[in-house]
Amino acid sequence: MAVTIKRIYEPAVAADGTRILVDRLWPRGVSKARAKLAFWMKEIAPSPKLRVWFGHRPERFSEFSRRYKKELTRNPAVDELRRLARRKRVTLLYGAHDPKINHAAVLQSIVRGQIIGRQRATAPA
Repeated sequence: MAVTIKRIYEPAVAADGTRILVDRLWPRGVSKARAKLAFWMKEIAPSPKLRVWFGHRPERFSEFSRRYKKELTRNPAVDELRRLARRKRVTLLYGAHDPKINHAAVLQSIVRGQIIGRQRATAPA
C-alpha cells in the first residue's frame, strides 16, 4: 500500500497508480486529458472558509493542519480514500506550490496513519 502526493502540474507516470485530485477548485491551466485522473474528490478538500483563512501562509500551517484534521473526522470521503489505498497505489494530486505546506500532505498523513495503525492492530502477534 502506498499513498503519495504530487503536484498536478507534474507529468503523469505509470508509477502514480490511481491519480486523485484532492483540491476543491480545478487547477488553472490543466486540461482534463493532461490530468489523467481516476477521481476528483473535491469533497475531501478543506472547506472554503478554512482554505481562505490559511492562504498557504507557512506560519499558519500548524493551526491549519489541526483544523483540517478536525474537518476530516466528519468527512465520509476519508473512509472511501482509505479503502481505495488499501487495495492499490494512490497519488493525491494538488495544485499548491509548496510540496510540504499544503492540505494534501496533511491528508496523506491521515490516510497513511490510519491504514498503518489498522494493519498493526490486525497483524498476528
